Amino acid sequence: MDRFDRLTTLMDRFRLVVQPAPLKDATLIVLRDGGGVPQRVCFRTGDARFAVSEDRVLFSANVDWSGLSNPLLAALPAMIEIDLSGDPDSTGLVMLMQSELSGQRCGVDSVLSRLGEVLVVRMLRTQIEAGSTKPGLLAGLSDPRLSRAIVAIHDHPGRDWRNEDLAQIAGLSLSRFAEIFLAAVGEPPTAYLRRWRLILARQDISNGHRIDAVARRYGYSSPEGFTRAFKKHFDETPIKLRSKTSRSA
Repeated sequence: MDRFDRLTTLMDRFRLVVQPAPLKDATLIVLRDGGGVPQRVCFRTGDARFAVSEDRVLFSANVDWSGLSNPLLAALPAMIEIDLSGDPDSTGLVMLMQSELSGQRCGVDSVLSRLGEVLVVRMLRTQIEAGSTKPGLLAGLSDPRLSRAIVAIHDHPGRDWRNEDLAQIAGLSLSRFAEIFLAAVGEPPTAYLRRWRLILARQDISNGHRIDAVARRYGYSSPEGFTRAFKKHFDETPIKLRSKTSRSA
């Protein structure tokens, strides 16, 4: 039986990079108290701005996590804040990040991104546990029934999923599954599956994979059908994307 994990596939498919950044450009800041002890982590995913005094900032950084092509990032609140009091593990993480930033030893960029990824995962766990009243992927992953079906889609995007199969995984009747999924995620299961496949296909084509192989990988019966779906969703053909990424390589 597959291991049930709501985050691993998302973390694997969307590379997260953390780099030092001035406060005005940062998406991640750690605030300290008067004694320099880490107090709070703030993660900006939307247009929200940090309204803090620079003397309270332990460090600030920019998190690049594939932008709005990442469905989980797009579903998060514009600002996430985590209180570090009573959370020694996260406090230890940000202290390690600060140590890397101040020490500037070899490999700092790689270490900073890996520590930042762990910190983001911890924040995401908190968000999933808290749930969301806004329709989207976060609300779907927060529902223990729907999340099983969503993880199945994430982990096996090329499978010929029927709503009946996904409803069975969720432990719901077909009608109830379709109703709850639409209300929580904001689109029917088939639409979410189609969008997830196209997001992955775009990644693969950008990475140089053959278009016909990508079409087969994500359940399309022909490259022509895949091209039509791709152009409708992204307003460009796979060949045009391939050409752009080849020129920029």
